Amino acid sequence: MASINVNNANYEIIDTREKMTVADSFVKRSNKIMTGNGEAKFYVGNDNTEVRNFFGTAGFEDRCFLLKKDLEQYLKDAEAEYKTPQQPYRHKDEMPHYWQQRVASIALLPPVLWFNLKEQTQITGSRIYVKSDDPAYDLIRELSLPFITYLSAIKLKSNDKSIVYYFRLFVDYFGDAQHPGEIRIEEEKVEAEPIPDEEKKQIQYARIGQGKYRKALLNECPFCPITLVSDDRLLIASHIKPWVASPDHEKTDPKNGFMFTPTYDFLFDRGFITFTDDKRMLVSPWLSKMTCSKLNIADDKKFNLLPVEGRELYLHYHRANVFKA
Repeated sequence: MASINVNNANYEIIDTREKMTVADSFVKRSNKIMTGNGEAKFYVGNDNTEVRNFFGTAGFEDRCFLLKKDLEQYLKDAEAEYKTPQQPYRHKDEMPHYWQQRVASIALLPPVLWFNLKEQTQITGSRIYVKSDDPAYDLIRELSLPFITYLSAIKLKSNDKSIVYYFRLFVDYFGDAQHPGEIRIEEEKVEAEPIPDEEKKQIQYARIGQGKYRKALLNECPFCPITLVSDDRLLIASHIKPWVASPDHEKTDPKNGFMFTPTYDFLFDRGFITFTDDKRMLVSPWLSKMTCSKLNIADDKKFNLLPVEGRELYLHYHRANVFKA
């Protein structure tokens, strides 16, 4: 049975609720796009066996927690949207100030923030809503940005057999791992470099896995080391250290990449899988058991054909900064 250590306490992982999107109706007024003041209730899913098995029978009250370090990471991931908003927030001009204010307030919090989550049984219908009166839950509403923030939860069993829920906020830019503002800024930096236009073009092509970067990577990795597919029409040139985080020479370095088929490219790019230096896969606990089973992925599975040689430093960056551990 998979386990996780949280703040020096060991828990058994029972399952994961992967993605619960934060709606505009849930966030605090300061972050809203549309009208209204925001509602404290949160939709966790339709009333079915899967959701009930995870959260509990009708009228459940679950003991939950957030981690300070996760909130700090979330604000780091959401910084670009706070500072260069792409959505039409009601208080768009104030968003950079809110980010600074919230970073400062999170710094003062304890490592673990507990809250009780109650089902809202007074709401009839096929949808399950929850609510809490605790400050940690209110913090979720304050930090979240509508539509691009989502919540995931891991159901855990402690050593004394009690059940607790580990909640975490994530950012998804409508299916893209990088904020469009970050990409634009990095592209402008490349364009301003005092280098030949052809070199600039190749650096730009590398962002989407094309050009000389792709050709060089294909020479080193002519097939996907997980599926063994060698048809280059089905292979994506994935960066290990993201393009936006890399200096120019790393953007086009074939050692900063793997060739993967699309599903594994997506999983790796979004940090749901990573690899050790001895070619073993690590799977994020933020993927459910059902998803892992359907994808046929598992922790510690070794891929002998994974070309890690010369890629160790890039992989260290991926494990430390991209992988959703």
